[in-house]
Amino acid sequence: MKKYLFLCLTAIFICASIGVNQSFAYSYGDPNEEKLAEVYKEMMIKLDESPPNFASAKALYETVQEEVDMHMGPEPSEVILNDLEEENKEGVTENMEKLLVLNIARRLEGIEQNFNEYDTSKKLLAKGFATYEALSPKIEAEHPETDNKLRAEFDAALNALGNPGLFGVGKKESDIEAFKSSKETILATLQEEYNIESLEVGHFTESENNTETASGKKDWTDLSNLRNWIPLVLIVAIIAGVTGFTLRKRKLK
Repeated sequence: MKKYLFLCLTAIFICASIGVNQSFAYSYGDPNEEKLAEVYKEMMIKLDESPPNFASAKALYETVQEEVDMHMGPEPSEVILNDLEEENKEGVTENMEKLLVLNIARRLEGIEQNFNEYDTSKKLLAKGFATYEALSPKIEAEHPETDNKLRAEFDAALNALGNPGLFGVGKKESDIEAFKSSKETILATLQEEYNIESLEVGHFTESENNTETASGKKDWTDLSNLRNWIPLVLIVAIIAGVTGFTLRKRKLK
């Protein structure tokens, strides 16, 4: 009987571990996209056409203009739209790159303000890194050592978030000071790389953080995702099996 219970408990632990791995394992390859970064990449494709397709690039930018204006003020949009109207490809490119840097700063600032909210912080970091991924090819081509440095700091920032674990499994303490250090290095490096005078990105409101949570459901609590039911169902089935077996043994006695 003890051996049977030990095997059942082992199976429960394994199922819980599977749940942790599926729910909290996080890589930059996860489907966490930043709309602004995606629009930037699509705009660059349109501007690389011969001749540059400024009309399509403008239409693309207008899909994110409201969000940009909300979080970073109207000035970036005014400059970028003016460059598009004047068909200034170099100006559009440079100012879009600066806008992406500001967006990274916004995401990292959001993490610091909500550092104890692991799910929110993880999603914000994913969006920040997705933004950097849009800038990375150019940085890597011109300054590969800078690209390596920035990627290492994003990894360090991710590590600093820690992990709350599931049922006490896989728990890792967070380190806000380590995160702040990585954040400062990332922003200072990008500020120097793009010669940006200030990285002030406007106000940060509670509604923004609520939007982040709503737009990306918490990983392990997203019960609309079938895979998140599997560990729970297995655990319940095993517990039910152990209970039934125990009751039958008692009746036989």
